[in-house]
Amino acid sequence: MLLNKRISISYFLDLIKWDILAIALYAIFAGSLDHYGILQRISIPLAVSSLIATIVSLLLAFRTSQSYERWWEARLIWGAIVNDSRTLIRQVKTYLPEEVNEFAHRQIIWCYALSESLRGLSFSEKVKVYLSAYNTDSRNWPNLLLNKHAEVLAAAKQLNPNRQVQIDATIARLCDAMGKCERIKKTVFPKSYSLLIHFLIYVLMTILPFGLEDRTQWMEIIIVFVVPVLFIAIERTAIIMQDPFENKPTDTPMTAISQTIEVNLLEMIGEAVPEHEMQEDSYYLM
Repeated sequence: MLLNKRISISYFLDLIKWDILAIALYAIFAGSLDHYGILQRISIPLAVSSLIATIVSLLLAFRTSQSYERWWEARLIWGAIVNDSRTLIRQVKTYLPEEVNEFAHRQIIWCYALSESLRGLSFSEKVKVYLSAYNTDSRNWPNLLLNKHAEVLAAAKQLNPNRQVQIDATIARLCDAMGKCERIKKTVFPKSYSLLIHFLIYVLMTILPFGLEDRTQWMEIIIVFVVPVLFIAIERTAIIMQDPFENKPTDTPMTAISQTIEVNLLEMIGEAVPEHEMQEDSYYLM
């Protein structure tokens, strides 16, 4: 599931193709007629274009910064999920060994269920088979699985209360991580902000040819084309990076991370790791 971290140029160009087309047509139209007819007499000081370009640059800098923060927060959350999953199974293996297999398999399914629900996908066959054993419906299966962790923990009367609190704290951290992911998923970046930036870029494109003093027609067309396209490309980069759970090439590699967790947990409980899982690309940053 989207393990390739490289984004093809064709994928990115497809996102901005209509903007490129509109800007190219206007650049040819305005850049050509600016040397002839009535457009030749229109003159807008270049300082006006510079002011608008500065405003766009500041807005884009803020937008890009906020988008990266959302993406990086999502990555940190899933890094914490990796660590807490290992910690949970290590604690259960040490303090409650008779329940470790049940905890490990339920935690593996929790990771897959959370990643697939965040992406808005139907559950994979592995997850469906496991969840079918519960004979119940739920609007939030990852939350239900954490509740099952807590129920088994509460029923373990032989467990030392201090150790029980330690395991419960780990489950609480996993629940906190799930809540943080849901917050990022459901917090939409204001649409008006994107519309404002897009509008200002097109305003800049409109007045730019009438402030240039370049006497070469083709050079003017190139400038009028390149400057807005660069701004559009930066804006689009911020947009695709702001939603890390949308099943895009730029999203958090949750499937790869879940596979890594599965391999680690199965090894911890002494079970064989499926060959196809070990061959998957499970690259991730810590």
